[in-house]
Order: sequence, then structure tokens, then C-alpha cells
Amino acid sequence: MLPLLTCVALAAPPPADWQKAEAKHLRNIKQLTFDYVRAGEGYFSPDGKRIIFQAEEKDGGNPFYQIYVMDLKTKRFRRISPGVGKTTCSYFSPDGKRILFASSHLDPDARKKQAAEYEQRKEDARKGIHRRYRWDFDEHMDIFDVAADGSGKLRRLTDAKGYDAEGSYSPDGKRIVFCSNRSGEKNFELYIMDADGKNVRKLTNAPGCYNGGPFFSPDGKRVIFRSDRKKKDHLQLFVINADGTGERALTDDLNWVQWGPYWYRDGKHIVYAGADHSNPRERPNYDLYWMNVTTGKKVRLTYFPGADVLPVFSPDGKKIMWTSTRGGDRSSQLFIAEFVPPKDEK
Repeated sequence: MLPLLTCVALAAPPPADWQKAEAKHLRNIKQLTFDYVRAGEGYFSPDGKRIIFQAEEKDGGNPFYQIYVMDLKTKRFRRISPGVGKTTCSYFSPDGKRILFASSHLDPDARKKQAAEYEQRKEDARKGIHRRYRWDFDEHMDIFDVAADGSGKLRRLTDAKGYDAEGSYSPDGKRIVFCSNRSGEKNFELYIMDADGKNVRKLTNAPGCYNGGPFFSPDGKRVIFRSDRKKKDHLQLFVINADGTGERALTDDLNWVQWGPYWYRDGKHIVYAGADHSNPRERPNYDLYWMNVTTGKKVRLTYFPGADVLPVFSPDGKKIMWTSTRGGDRSSQLFIAEFVPPKDEK
């Protein structure tokens, strides 16, 4: 999910400076996706050999994201989602045998909405309008899983009225944490269910707010997530115990939007994206940051004059992958690099 991705940057160090600054923690940066209008939100398979991500194909007949799996060695990829409607938030099961994602393909008007989006893009191009990307929390979005090779039938895991998406597995593969507004149109809360969709229980309680993008900690005891409960649309980072206790904010600068947190393998650190939104006349520039969840100490990782968002680590913690517009054509694509943890924060 990319709720606040902006592709226009402002002030940044000269190119030689920002590249040198990034080299401290990111080595051998490479672009992973090329054959798409846009691509992003990628995650590694448990063995680190494949990635799963969302992308819009060129001339694919659908202007919305679909889900793809790529082999990192051969760069071969295949679509594993239905190809109709919108999809997002894919994730490998811990044993690598199944894939989780959200989809609106059961929406009876899915194809009409695809056609309408294409027409809107033509109109925008004619008028010279560049729309800011925003996630629409489609009420037809539900969570499904399928065999990791895309074979077999999709299994529907949620069927409550409203939006169900942004799911990810617990480390043991027995639970899924996800975002839903099943309790009310404006109540986007976190829920945990069994991996087969049964035994749904509410995790957060912040009515009238958005709580989303959750991930279990490596030991399965905590959940990291984002929420705008302090200021609408100004996401901040939170952590909560998996039993619903001990919730606390990790960031509280309401001039900033801080989102997309992901755990490092040690369970002591996270990586996330943040940008200063204090000046309404300027577009924010998102960069990646490393944080110690106990001390709150932060280290900036990226300095590119453009968008860097949705970072994740490989299972061994040696690589980092994220969505960026640094490819040259201003489209969002996936990038990967060798990761060097900040020495003072190991």
C-alpha cells in the first residue's frame, strides 16, 4: 500500500554528496524492476531467492496494481493475482509455500472501474494534470491466499463488509495481522486472525482513525504499525504487544509523515520512510530511516532527491529492498542494496 507516495523532491545535497552519504549503509544499489509502468512494495521469500511485489503492466489492460513473483537470480517473473480489479499487500508464508494478498477482483464493477481509470488518465494528460497517488480503501478489498507458484484456487480468508487488506503472517505462520474497517466506515483498526481466516480478534482500539501496515516482530510477540490517530493523514509509528497490551508511539513529530515500518531480524530495530510536511507550499521528500525501537535513536539511510519508501530486509538482514523513483524516468520501481547496519546502533 502506498498511501502518501509523492514523486517530486525539493532541496537535496548535490548528486555527489547524496550518493556518498548513502554509500555508508547502502552498497551496490541495483534496480530490480523495469518492465512495468510502476512497481513497488516488494517482500522477500523466506529463503531470500524470490520476491513478491505489486506492479502495473505496460499495455496490461488493467491500470491498477497486480501481484507478481520474481526469481532474483533469473529475473523471471509471473503474475499470481487474478488480473482483474486492484491488488495490494502481498506476503510470503514463513514456509514459502503460500502467498497472501488483498484483491478487489470480486467487485462486480471491477472492469468498469478499470476503464474509468484509463479514461481519467487520458483526461488528466490532456489537461496537464498530475494526480497525487492516494490509496482509496476499496470496500471490495478482501484477503486471499494461494500456492506460492500461483497454482490451484485462490482461498478467500475475509468476507466481512468493507475493506480488508494490509495482511502479513506471524513468524510461525499460524496468524495473520491485517487492517479492516469492518467495525465502521471510518474505523480502520488492526485485527489478528488464524492463517485460515478463522478466529478474528481486534488488536487496536482507536475509533475514527487509520491503523494499518502491520508486521509481527521476529519473535511474534509485538506488532509494528502506522496510524494517523494524532493528526489526520499524518502517519506516525506505533508498536503494540500481540495480545493488545503495551501500545506506545515510536514517533510523534506531527510535522512529519512517518510510515512503512519493517522489522530488522534482531527485533530491536526497524526501518521506515519519513518526510517533513511542515511547509504546505512544498512537496515532501521521503527518505529511509533506521530506528532503535527502545531508545528511539534514528539514522538516515537515503539522501536521493526523490521518493524512497516501503523498505524491507532480506531474511538474513544482509540486503534491503525498497520502492524508489531514482530510476531516471520518475516512475516508482523496486531497488535492492547490500545493507550495512549503523555501527552505533547494532
